[in-house]
Amino acid sequence: QVQLVESGGGLVQAGGSLRLSCVASGRTFSSSVMGWFRQAPGKAREFVARITWSSAITYYANSVKGRFTISRDNAKNTVYLQMNSLKPEDTAVYYCATGDGSVWNYWGQGTQVTVSS
Repeated sequence: QVQLVESGGGLVQAGGSLRLSCVASGRTFSSSVMGWFRQAPGKAREFVARITWSSAITYYANSVKGRFTISRDNAKNTVYLQMNSLKPEDTAVYYCATGDGSVWNYWGQGTQVTVSS
């Protein structure tokens, strides 16, 4: 069993920045993949970024490439999502998840990010 807890969401003006954190607990997951997803009102949940714990290989959705950076701190069991140059269309509930990169077994409760224009 894995527990994931996100934090760092909030209200920010367009062009601003936020850093989301996701703390994982419950089992050793150094070989797992961690990902960030988001869901805007009335829309399906979509992939944002992912990172492997062991080698820090990253992958991004085209919509956030160059603006968002995913990173991890193995010692703290924490994954971060640094979000810069935020746009109103980035407004969503952001979720972290863990799995093998194809199947995401565990999800956090989500944190709200609101970008005002």
